[in-house]
Amino acid sequence: MTEVEEKLELVVVKRNGKKVDFDGTKIALAIKKGFDSVNEQDEETGKYKYDDKDITKVYNEVIKAIEKNYTDKIKIEEIQDLIEVSLKKKGYEEVYVSFAEYRDRRAQSREMFIDDKRMHKFLKTIEGLGLKSASEDDTKRENANVDGDTAMGTMLQYGSTVSKEFAKAYLVKKKFSDAHDNGEIHIHDMDFLAMGTTTCMQIELDRLFKKGFSTGHGYLRPPKDIASFSALAAIAVQANQNDQHGGQSIPAFDYFMAPGVLMTFKKQFKQQISDYLDLEGLLSHISMDRVAREIDKLESINFSIEIFKPIYKESEQIERLFTKAYEKALAKTDRLTYQAMEAFIHNLNTMHSRAGAQVPFSSINFGTDISPEGRMVSLNFLKATDAGLGKGETPIFPVSIFKVKEGVNFNTEDPNYDIFRLSCEVSAKRLFPNFSFLDAPFNLEFYKPGDYRTEVGYMGCRTRVMSDVTDLNNQTTGGRGNLSFTSINLPRIAIKHGICLKERTKADMDGFYKELGETMELVRDQLLERFEIQCNKRCYNFPFLIEQGVWTDGDKLKPTDRMRKILKHGSLTLGFIGLAETLKALIGEHHGESEKAQKLGLEIIGFMREKANEFSKDYNLNFTLIATPAEGLSGRFVNIDRAIYGKIKGVTDRGYYTNSFHVPVYYNTSIKHKLETEAPYHNLTNGGHISYIEFDGNTAMNVDAFESVIRTMKEVGIGYGAINHPVDRDPVCGYVGVIGDVCPGCGRKEFDSVPLEEVKNFQCGC
Repeated sequence: MTEVEEKLELVVVKRNGKKVDFDGTKIALAIKKGFDSVNEQDEETGKYKYDDKDITKVYNEVIKAIEKNYTDKIKIEEIQDLIEVSLKKKGYEEVYVSFAEYRDRRAQSREMFIDDKRMHKFLKTIEGLGLKSASEDDTKRENANVDGDTAMGTMLQYGSTVSKEFAKAYLVKKKFSDAHDNGEIHIHDMDFLAMGTTTCMQIELDRLFKKGFSTGHGYLRPPKDIASFSALAAIAVQANQNDQHGGQSIPAFDYFMAPGVLMTFKKQFKQQISDYLDLEGLLSHISMDRVAREIDKLESINFSIEIFKPIYKESEQIERLFTKAYEKALAKTDRLTYQAMEAFIHNLNTMHSRAGAQVPFSSINFGTDISPEGRMVSLNFLKATDAGLGKGETPIFPVSIFKVKEGVNFNTEDPNYDIFRLSCEVSAKRLFPNFSFLDAPFNLEFYKPGDYRTEVGYMGCRTRVMSDVTDLNNQTTGGRGNLSFTSINLPRIAIKHGICLKERTKADMDGFYKELGETMELVRDQLLERFEIQCNKRCYNFPFLIEQGVWTDGDKLKPTDRMRKILKHGSLTLGFIGLAETLKALIGEHHGESEKAQKLGLEIIGFMREKANEFSKDYNLNFTLIATPAEGLSGRFVNIDRAIYGKIKGVTDRGYYTNSFHVPVYYNTSIKHKLETEAPYHNLTNGGHISYIEFDGNTAMNVDAFESVIRTMKEVGIGYGAINHPVDRDPVCGYVGVIGDVCPGCGRKEFDSVPLEEVKNFQCGC
């Protein structure tokens, strides 16, 4: 406290008119927060850009100004004005901007909560959450993983609603929240904005398994068999879900689980040798310590039993027992691996996160490990998926993604072709796995033979994180994720500048690109604003994601460190929706209907990708373009646009905008044409993409046709694809899957009557 301040005897008038004694420490704290909001630590020296001396300079300037101009009272706003003047006078321009923007947002928030209409809308939303069921209130169904009718689900929705309003009021610039509210853009997961959470993660399990890990309530030792590998994998997914607002994926599940298979086999082999020798009274003829040491040296479950010849020497009897022990150990390991995969699937469909109200959105990538151990994992995972859950239901999680790679599993002579074929069989019955294609040019450019970490991994929702402009030596998927993404209402811009309103005969493409560019710059600035919020969080805010080293280099930081130096490796993503309606609005045809429209569609998305690349170069951050995965958003945008422009044929006349760059589902076309039309957009959307094919019949009855579609996806350059087909549910036993004339779950025949009470129970459970 300065001598000048000690002489000040005045009161401060607060905004509500209340008068309080002057307290200089509050001014110092306000100034400090302004500096903290932009302060950066030098990665080499560890020193911060600003320190206490800078704060003191501004503080003394403010106190002198108060002493000179005020004698008995001063208003809060006047103090803040003096802080801004002093910051500019002392040359702290970026601190001034940050302080002024924060002040504006606080003013905006006060105005918002005084606004009767907005407060009424807010209270009506809260009322709906408390008094209505999910079938009556869309808000309670916003997240498919959250049961909005449960107590904890409703509590989450309360928190989400309040958090969104808080973010709009206090954290987001008015121009961003206005653009979101009027449907120009959609800021995804705004309810988590204040928490500074990142979206999703590709978890490298081997990092966690090497030394074990803590979930905050106890330390888990490194796993020693396939059962514990499986259990800890599920726990890692669950724990990390509590630190993020998006999904959790494992980029190389088969590779990460394979060591657990080998450990299990070694245990079983030792036990079986001991048991067989003991059974025939030969245990004393062999040194089991020596046997154990030799087994511990094994690097694979596939070997010749003759390596133990120096131990059993010329005894044919003991050699026979070793062979039997090997076969028995291999069979038991295979069975235990199946049980571990079964447990993994059951766990991820039942274990909850976020106050017990949500099943983690989980994904795994697999299929390229050709080792005997990796193959055993993949085969048993598929068999467990095929078997389904407790009543034969189709498991939704993890969303499994089979990585297709020529020379590994694509051709009949490839070592893992049998796993690819089984993947097709299982997917034809169970919807999963989906398929990613490592030979697509935009994925292949990162691939290094023999290094599975360079294989592109996808999230089940389609998100893709690969290249890293901040570290050219880290062009890998694992240990990274998406930071946040915001989507653009592409059809809205097209309606304004196209021919659909009959205001012109030719689209105003110059006007379209000008507005699209400006909207992308708006989204860029909004993503950067959110990035700053994320970077200013401390490592201790994310005890699993950061402190356990799930995010690359997180474990190298101190708990109190800010996170910019590691979060920069994630991606900031711009999304879009409704390319088909955009083209209809601009020229009257979508890209499935004509080459002209396809050419324009590629030009538009190419323009967006180029802008994202420019942002990456300008800011040295990973700006990417995603074909937006939020299907629910398609309804929100079109409802707003229909209210503004009315029903426009081919544009706003349906209840949704078409997902990303997809050819509309209502358009009758061939499978090959649809895939050939959509494939070039995969190359442009480096933040993520997917193409779907819809089948009407029972695909399990024609696996050859199913496989041929997957092969077509690979040949035309799709990055990530899936085949959707009908999945039935029996109203009596709850079996979910393909049901023919007889339900596999309960044996009920197709035309058997269903007891009324069971129908009621079934309906109540929906």
